[in-house]
Amino acid sequence: MTSDEHTLLNHYNITSLYPTAWPTEKDDSDASDDEQPTSQSTGLIHSRSKSRYSALARSTSDRRSLVPGSEKTGDGVENLVQKDEPDPLGGPDSVVRILRQKGLPVEEDQRLREGNRFLLSSTTFSPTLYLSQVHSDASTQSLLRGLESLSKSIDQKSASLKVLVESNFERFVRAKTTIDNVYAQMRNQGAEPSEPERSRTRSRITSKGSGQFRNTSAQLPFSPRGVDKPLPNDKKKHALAKESEWGVQGIKAPLTEVAVKAEEIWGPALGGRAREETLRSALDSVERNSGIFEVGSALAGCIKRKDYDGLVEEYRKARRYAEDARATANEASSSRTPLTDSQVFQIIITARVWSSVETQIDNFKRDTWRKLTNVEAPPPSAGQGASDEPVALIGVLLELGVEDNPIWFWLLSRYDYLKTKITASFERSRVEIEILRRRLANSDPPPSRTTVTHLKGPGDSISYEKTQYLDNAAVLELWGLIHSSVRNLLSASGGLLGEIIEFWDKAQGFIDGKVQRKLPIGLDGQSRNHHHLSSDGVRDLQSGFVELVGILSESVFAFFADPPIEDVSILYSPLPSTTPNTPKSAVFAPFAHQDSRFKFDATNPPPPSPKRGEAWEGFAFWPPYSNALSGIYYLDQVMTLVGSAATDLAGLRPVSSSPKLQERLKALVTGARERCMSALAAAWIRDAETFLSMESWTRSSERRDITKLPGYFLAYERSILSGLQKIAFIPGVASKAGSFHLITPPASAIVTSVRGDFEKTVWSLLTDMVKDWENGPLSNDASSLQPMDATESLSGLTMDSSHTTGGHATNRDVRLLLTMSNVKYLQVEVIPQLINDYEINFSTSYADKGKILKNVSQIEAKLFKSYISPSASKLSSVIYSGITSPSWVPATDRPAELRPYVYEALLLLVYVHTEISTNTPTLLPPIISYLFEQIVTAFLSAFRARTDRYSLAALMQATLDVEFVASILSQYTTAKASKLQSQVYQELDQRTDNSARMRLQNELPEMRAILKKLREGTRGEFACFKKQRVKG
Repeated sequence: MTSDEHTLLNHYNITSLYPTAWPTEKDDSDASDDEQPTSQSTGLIHSRSKSRYSALARSTSDRRSLVPGSEKTGDGVENLVQKDEPDPLGGPDSVVRILRQKGLPVEEDQRLREGNRFLLSSTTFSPTLYLSQVHSDASTQSLLRGLESLSKSIDQKSASLKVLVESNFERFVRAKTTIDNVYAQMRNQGAEPSEPERSRTRSRITSKGSGQFRNTSAQLPFSPRGVDKPLPNDKKKHALAKESEWGVQGIKAPLTEVAVKAEEIWGPALGGRAREETLRSALDSVERNSGIFEVGSALAGCIKRKDYDGLVEEYRKARRYAEDARATANEASSSRTPLTDSQVFQIIITARVWSSVETQIDNFKRDTWRKLTNVEAPPPSAGQGASDEPVALIGVLLELGVEDNPIWFWLLSRYDYLKTKITASFERSRVEIEILRRRLANSDPPPSRTTVTHLKGPGDSISYEKTQYLDNAAVLELWGLIHSSVRNLLSASGGLLGEIIEFWDKAQGFIDGKVQRKLPIGLDGQSRNHHHLSSDGVRDLQSGFVELVGILSESVFAFFADPPIEDVSILYSPLPSTTPNTPKSAVFAPFAHQDSRFKFDATNPPPPSPKRGEAWEGFAFWPPYSNALSGIYYLDQVMTLVGSAATDLAGLRPVSSSPKLQERLKALVTGARERCMSALAAAWIRDAETFLSMESWTRSSERRDITKLPGYFLAYERSILSGLQKIAFIPGVASKAGSFHLITPPASAIVTSVRGDFEKTVWSLLTDMVKDWENGPLSNDASSLQPMDATESLSGLTMDSSHTTGGHATNRDVRLLLTMSNVKYLQVEVIPQLINDYEINFSTSYADKGKILKNVSQIEAKLFKSYISPSASKLSSVIYSGITSPSWVPATDRPAELRPYVYEALLLLVYVHTEISTNTPTLLPPIISYLFEQIVTAFLSAFRARTDRYSLAALMQATLDVEFVASILSQYTTAKASKLQSQVYQELDQRTDNSARMRLQNELPEMRAILKKLREGTRGEFACFKKQRVKG
């Protein structure tokens, strides 16, 4: 570019010699050029003609254009820096043109335009920036030539400046003197002069080519000749001194007041429009970027509602906004183009919103990690959604992106939680059980009446659903605690076992990759590596699960196998302090509750159980004084839990592939079963000792010849045998698939032991029944067995009230009869039924069935003999004394009456018959038959005892007596009685002559008539011996 062209561009302030559009800045900044000065004298406006390019032209005398090509700043004030200038190094183009060719937007970039860091005439000129941008590709030679050209240009400008200074030197001196005088006057204003003096300054200045000049300062308008006059004190404030704030002290206060007034008056008006514009601009930006502002509140709402899908969506939206803003900034930086105000606002707002989003997401991640650490098993009523919460949390973390693997983190946290909970729950439960057990053991045994009431429960048809009838309240409370403790450990729904199984199901799902199929891979797939579990991790998981199963099985086995614990300090020991690695859920339910039953002074714990030699003292799971019925009820449920737990665990892959662990589970079931059977056997024997207390001597409603005792015994024994079968075989679990190798049939020793215990209980009841009769009343309360006189009416016989009302028996003989009837019923009905139940329940035959029945027969014979002996002895005595009496031989040749001893014996037999038929009719045939045999035996003995020979009259009397008794007791005749009766006749026949025999044969028809008459005469008295006709 030539110098002329450059001059033209600077003169007209244009960038090109061939512009295509009118410069827009000329419309505003040069609007005042068209105004004409106003003449003060005439007030008229003189117009002058202007060319069409007058807006571009600048007069050299115009102070607004001191430098050609000067530009205005952003606020409209011109500066002395040109818009463009030639290359200082002598290049052919201008600086701005070179920069434009290199792609640097020097005109669009506000920082580059205002700074003019590329123009040599600017005070902000940067040589480094100038060389790096304008001459970035210049060679060394070209830079040396540019240096030479720059040196020549500097020399030329220095010479021109030197000429300018020399030609205007006098002006410079005058200006300097004026400035000094004004400064002195302002500085000394208000100061007291030390002495009056008059200064007059004369200067001679010799200038090259202009001669000497004389300048008198007194002639100048700013001469300080008035300085030597004292000024008033109020002018001190205008002095140019530090004390007067350099001359502005006088106007500072008025200016401040004016500014305040102006602000009061014009501030609202002027500031309102500015605020309006600012608010309108901000509102427009907010409306354009409303989505950015809504992200933060939307995230907070999703977190509060636990809307994880919405949370991820909002996070992705915020991430897109941040990426867009980052892309805008990077694009502007790479292209070196300035950002617009809206872009700057968008970037700033996005940055702030993104910072808030990152803070919320970081807090959410921390809370989510904490939830994964403190996660607990949901209650059974929580549903499927609660159990899937850990997976949902893991999915959210994977979606948001995390460094640690949330899957592995949750699995490890869950393993630690379960391991701690198993041990602590078991220890806590065992101590609580021991506390109640000690309190129960140190209390008084329950009264016998209470125990009997519970033992009668099965016989009274009380349903086991009403558990309050099984045992006393304290025992049932401990049983309930034992059952709930085992259920909390081994229940698959709501117990620790369920949590363990659920943990492995989740772990197996992660191992197989099934769960990961539904999990996100994160933004840009950054969480994909978290979806895979290493082989070492899988082995660790399997080992950890096997360890959990081992701890659980060992704890349960110890509860059954170990004796009661001695140390109960866990209830008053302080809880272990938690660490950052300890999940909050480690302090779980057993430690959280504060049951008043387990609160006691640490210095006075419950005393240990007293040692009385009871069988339950060696069982930690058996409540003291508990009967076998409540034990059967609860241990059945407990063993079902144990068997179900072992079966469920054995079906899981790590357990099924571990033979050692399978054996441990089998040993758990077998050991717990044996201990339960042993405890029940001891309680069964202990209950048998109180069986007789169930005897209230109240007749059974079904059979009036027995009391309620056999029914109670039958119902009780059936309940025990049925319960033992359930505990021995665990039928509720044995039907499960895969349980055959864990739930094995009980050993033969257990079955044999049950049979032995059954026999013990039967023998205990029988012996106690005998003892109870032997230790009962010594005499009859209402009647005796003394024979009645022949003339005494049968209606005068007094009987015990129990004979007629069927109420409680107090008579000794009645009790004996009822005991005999009970034993007979046990022998015939109860024991065979129980033996059959035993064979069915335990799938075996009863080896010594005849032995136990034989023992019962011995007891029955003993009781029968005890009852029949007094009557038989009395009958024998009456008959013997009557026959051997000298008066027995009739005085007439043909006797027609019976001897009194016959009536006495029969009346005694009537009493016995009445007593038996009233109380125990089933015993009547054997007893009367036996007594009839004894009567015939007495006849034989008595007839043999007589020494004389029998005459016809004696033969007839003997025949009448014997035949009458035989006819009265004909329905009770036995083979033995008939045989004995034949022996009586043989004895009579041997003691008489042939004549008497022949004559007796002739008297037989007459004797039959006499017997008939005698029977008819005593029909009412001996009607009880007559066979009753069956009605209908």
